[in-house]
Amino acid sequence: MADANIDPQFWRSKSLDQMTTSEWEALCDGCGKCCMLKLEDEDTCHIHYTNIACRLFDDHSCRCTNYALRRQLVAGCVVLTPENIERNAYWMPKSCAYRLLYEGNPLPEWHPLIMGDKSAMHQNGHSMHSRTIAEFDVAEEDQEDYVIEDM
Repeated sequence: MADANIDPQFWRSKSLDQMTTSEWEALCDGCGKCCMLKLEDEDTCHIHYTNIACRLFDDHSCRCTNYALRRQLVAGCVVLTPENIERNAYWMPKSCAYRLLYEGNPLPEWHPLIMGDKSAMHQNGHSMHSRTIAEFDVAEEDQEDYVIEDM
């Protein structure tokens, strides 16, 4: 964890709205799943994830290439906050720490806050590391061909 001033078990004792900005950011495991194009079934409202990555996503680092300006550069990009988690949790991946904690569930054992680094997460396929296709490489009418298992 980058910030030595963070209690290493902060998520166990604080609610999402009690967390500092550093703690909130540390919850992100860096899996990249939220940066994938999602298709919503109009009839059922079910979210279908694809392996089509946002144009700012780097699938080798599993990071946004312009995190600070992502909302300005990508229409529809959501900057998740304690204030908007209630209306956004439903489309977040089921393994997402923000969603898990919002729903009252524990972090998975592979989460970097528990393991100490991200290598186990990537090695065990819990991230989009080297598993994506760039959004500009897929025609809109072909997006359904890239739906992957529910996340």
